Amino acid sequence: MAQESTPPPVTPPPPPSLEQAPPSPAMVKDIGDLPPAPAPEPAEEAESPGAKGKELQGPTLPPPPEGEPKDSRSSSLAAMMEKEESVSSPQPPPEEKTEVTEKSAATKEEVVAVADTGKEKQVQENKVPQTLVSFKEESNLVSDLSDIERKALEELKQLVHEALNTHQFSTASPNKEERQNVIITQEAQTTQETSKTEASASESDVSTEIKPPAETHESKVEETPEKKSQEVAKEEQKAVSSPEEITIWGIPLLKDDRSDVVLLKFLRARDFKVRDAFVMIKNTIQWRRDFKIDELVDEDLGDDLEKVVFMHGYDREGHPVCYNVYGEFQNKELYQKTFSDEEKRLKFLRWRIQFLERSIRKLDFSPSGISTVFQVNDLKNSPGPGKRELRLATKQALLLLQDNYPEFVAKQVFINVPWWYLAFYTMISPFMTQRTKSKFVFAGPSKSAETLFKYVSPEQVPIQYGGLSVDFCDCNPEFTIADPATEITVKPATKQTVEIIIYEKCFIVWELRVVGWEVSYSAEFVPDAKDAYTIIITKPTKMTPTNEPVVSNSFKVGELGKILLTVDNSTSKKKKLLYRFKINPFSD
Repeated sequence: MAQESTPPPVTPPPPPSLEQAPPSPAMVKDIGDLPPAPAPEPAEEAESPGAKGKELQGPTLPPPPEGEPKDSRSSSLAAMMEKEESVSSPQPPPEEKTEVTEKSAATKEEVVAVADTGKEKQVQENKVPQTLVSFKEESNLVSDLSDIERKALEELKQLVHEALNTHQFSTASPNKEERQNVIITQEAQTTQETSKTEASASESDVSTEIKPPAETHESKVEETPEKKSQEVAKEEQKAVSSPEEITIWGIPLLKDDRSDVVLLKFLRARDFKVRDAFVMIKNTIQWRRDFKIDELVDEDLGDDLEKVVFMHGYDREGHPVCYNVYGEFQNKELYQKTFSDEEKRLKFLRWRIQFLERSIRKLDFSPSGISTVFQVNDLKNSPGPGKRELRLATKQALLLLQDNYPEFVAKQVFINVPWWYLAFYTMISPFMTQRTKSKFVFAGPSKSAETLFKYVSPEQVPIQYGGLSVDFCDCNPEFTIADPATEITVKPATKQTVEIIIYEKCFIVWELRVVGWEVSYSAEFVPDAKDAYTIIITKPTKMTPTNEPVVSNSFKVGELGKILLTVDNSTSKKKKLLYRFKINPFSD
């Protein structure tokens, strides 16, 4: 992202918070703390500025940075700082640069249009780099784990197995020591009460024969510890005979290989420290029980926030994409309705957790499946650092989610990033692990669409972010999210012509857009016959950013020839051209 003049830095409030990311109302926050990953791409490629170098899911109001996996005994910023000072920061491995070869000043692209155009489009699509991320997700296949990781997984499985057999995860009565302490305390209290009774009896003029009540009381006291001991024995016997069943995110522990994927998330969040990971699992299970997560998933919490956080499409590697739109909170009515008091903030938190929980349960937890999410955080018009209520809400989310949803974010892309957010990120960057920073990508308004296209195909990107995918309610009958689009970079002061060659009589329909427009567009049909005339479909038209983002058109072809779609870029900037088409043959 091109560096622009930066006003004096403003100190935004501490990061509030979906899956581990900078605080934000809507983030699947990923809190992983593993060995450092390769350094992120350069800022020009929209990678995180300060880092060349999981939890519902950042600085003030944007999404919380993927909550750093913190030591299970402390999650405070102070602890992070102490840890950072005591351990010298690792040197990031050298960057792996991926060179993308651009076509020179080619101004024409020929496309053979026949009924089946899938192969041609696939060839072009494959030219787009498929992996530009600096963070590489680890495999969940046991065979791919290192010896140390495999050993840690086996040890954790053994601990979980023992815990299930002894009901350590349940809310059963206290352990033996606590029970003994309770019995001893009760006996002491009983002795004191008995002595008091006897003392009062001796002081009174009443005959010493009036002692049966005291004896009765003593007999009751003696029965109490014995009875409790019997109950404890029964509970322990029951625990040994019937192991408890525990599920996390809909996955039963130790029932199949999906459980390994769940356990690996906790291990990676705790740097494969088995005991720490086990404690984290126990705390997560208790929190889920206290928060009644399984009941929350089925609750109806309304749809007021459906435009704030939503899932749409998949990235180039198959991760579902979650969009967090902070600008929606510029709506004062929505803001007040969501954050004005503690009760509303709690409802927002419950809604956010419900959204995350529902999304997670749709993931594939098989070892070879995809069990993480690609997050896009739109900071356009996001409330500034001064929104106290939003900070409180996102901080609450961070505290709850960082230890209960580990390793659920594959990548965090921040688009339409304002200068103050970058200033804030620069401040908090030293306290993040290299692993966390390697998942961050930042892009300003002018680079947002281009950055998204590196990770998400244009047909999968919503139309409001520069892509071709429309809202489901405004579905285009001709094209769907499954119809691939072709990307072309139009150089400054050049024309780009797309030729679609027609070999049969047909109906042809196409979609075309230039991100940001500020170009001229025209379309025509040129017959193959020498004495035929060119047919103007769309005369040259100056397109501006205020025009419809996508041009849709169709044409009935009665003779062989070619369709020419021409984009004239007279500006001094590169432009991204997207198009796709379909051919429907017909007979006379």
